[in-house]
Amino acid sequence: MFLTNLTIDDGTQVLHAQQEIPSYAKWGSLAVRKTKERYPDAAIVDYLHIGKEYGTKISTEKFKLWLRQDGKEFGVFIDIQFETDSEKLLDIKFRETNR
Repeated sequence: MFLTNLTIDDGTQVLHAQQEIPSYAKWGSLAVRKTKERYPDAAIVDYLHIGKEYGTKISTEKFKLWLRQDGKEFGVFIDIQFETDSEKLLDIKFRETNR
């Protein structure tokens, strides 16, 4: 979190707290977008960033999305692999779960 300071014409100072955008945000957006493409009739009802596996050459961001489709709910694990240095996308893997 970081603070920004704003001074109004009458000299009043207002502090605003803003959260920094997490480093995994772009991968999370990609996970959501690709999940919507793969499950076009499902509603995404929950989102979880599980974490990042760091590698010297290849890293993986891990997510779990909870979906609802045709009255059924299920989870989808999404692993996004990319080059650690360049962040070039290499692969996206999906795995369904009932938990």
